[in-house]
Amino acid sequence: MQQVVVEQFGGPEVLEVRDLEPPAPDAGEVVVRLTSIGMNHADLMGRRGDYKLSTGDPPYTPGLEGGGVIEALGDGVDARWQNRRVLLRPETPRRDHGHGGAYRSHFVCRPDEVIDAPDELHDRLLGAVWLSHFTAWGALVWMLARLGRSLEGATVALPAASSSVALAAAQVVRHHRGTAIGLTTSPEKTDDIADAYHHVVVTHDAGALKPFHRDLKALTDGKGVDVFFDPVAAGAYLNTEVRALADRGAIVVYGLLGSPGAVDVSPLIRKQAVLCGYVNDDLFRTGRDAVTAGCRHVLAGFAFGHYHQRVARTFPLADVREAHRVMEQGRHIGKLILVPGAP
Repeated sequence: MQQVVVEQFGGPEVLEVRDLEPPAPDAGEVVVRLTSIGMNHADLMGRRGDYKLSTGDPPYTPGLEGGGVIEALGDGVDARWQNRRVLLRPETPRRDHGHGGAYRSHFVCRPDEVIDAPDELHDRLLGAVWLSHFTAWGALVWMLARLGRSLEGATVALPAASSSVALAAAQVVRHHRGTAIGLTTSPEKTDDIADAYHHVVVTHDAGALKPFHRDLKALTDGKGVDVFFDPVAAGAYLNTEVRALADRGAIVVYGLLGSPGAVDVSPLIRKQAVLCGYVNDDLFRTGRDAVTAGCRHVLAGFAFGHYHQRVARTFPLADVREAHRVMEQGRHIGKLILVPGAP
């Protein structure tokens, strides 16, 4: 068994890959041999010590999503679970569930902590759908419904347009009959992501922020954007979003990539708009039924071809340090995946 351990916060060099004895399941447990581990910016934040809410103090094992094949059963587990292709449920590889992260080749859990994978989902993707598509569904369908809003007919702006979450969100928006606008800081990425969005807007020029609210107002005939789904959400960038927001619009913040700065929120009053944060824990706290509904929607989307995952690159789990370096550079488009046991 391979398992990645962070003994102290720091750079990629603190990621240690350890060879351990294969785990044996206790009664009522299964062992999932992971074939796919999704990488996410939360993994980088955790490694640096910027996400202790998720990681706690070292030592810990990173990783928020994984999937594979059940290869061992504990006493009392129905034999039909043997060799099933499964995804770890989105809430399973978390510290508060007693398991720890998914950066490992074998994961021990209960059968009710996994969910069957559709045949259409490739083994390399079993651990790479929740943090993109489930997050997008949770924020843009489940949470907006609680706010009395819907994607149908809405214009949705998606910063960090080349990220796996934004690409997934564009698919969710299209599926629910909305209009998806990708926002990117990199003009060189526009051709590669153009097919994913109805429109793409470049927000920076030579590294400097542009008044991109003008572009968004032009694309919406002066109305403005109904929803921003934003991992940047800070300073001048957020100010520009507020200016581009439509009446009764919503800015949903799901990340902290931007540098802190002053924000004038007074226009939100005039627009009767909403600024709120979203994390998947919000959905997890509502109970198992809500999470299962989201899981079923996402997996049905993959099964019927409405959703797909764009894979930027895969890395052997043993090369996790290099994988973190590549993610930190931010030049990729789509999802980075770790593969246990790959050469």
